[in-house]
Amino acid sequence: MALRNIREDGDALLLKKSRPVTDFDGRLHTLLDDMRETLLEADGVGLAAPQVGVLRRLVLVMDTSKTELSNEEQIIELINPEIVESSGEQEGPEGCLSVPGVFGLVKRPSYVKVRAQDRYGKTFEAEGTGLTARCFCHEIDHLDGHLFTELAEKLLSDEEMEEYYTKSE
Repeated sequence: MALRNIREDGDALLLKKSRPVTDFDGRLHTLLDDMRETLLEADGVGLAAPQVGVLRRLVLVMDTSKTELSNEEQIIELINPEIVESSGEQEGPEGCLSVPGVFGLVKRPSYVKVRAQDRYGKTFEAEGTGLTARCFCHEIDHLDGHLFTELAEKLLSDEEMEEYYTKSE
């Protein structure tokens, strides 16, 4: 496994649409393993292939509802993901490993179900609420060339971020 460089805002590749994964082979497994290591090292909650320079439809998302598991075990690999159901609404601060130090208020569904394939090509469904639902949406947006800053109603200053988290404690 190897750490991959995370592309940052301003990199044109982040604005391109990703292609479906069709080969579920060793190269894909290496990419997924590298992305896992990169996500854990960056202390993020999600990572999409375009963020490491690969225009393929795959993302990693932390299932934050599984608090009894280690960070490594919380990671869900989603290949060719699509949102099949969503409901409710949540609004909260959102950031991105590709837009370091920037946070904005973004509305997302409070519940999301996705259909995807695993690293061997088997189709499955995963669902999440709260932060996990937010991550599903955020990472799938990356696959279509969109950054959270496009959806943010307002970018937040450091003081506003601190105030937001002080209020929610």
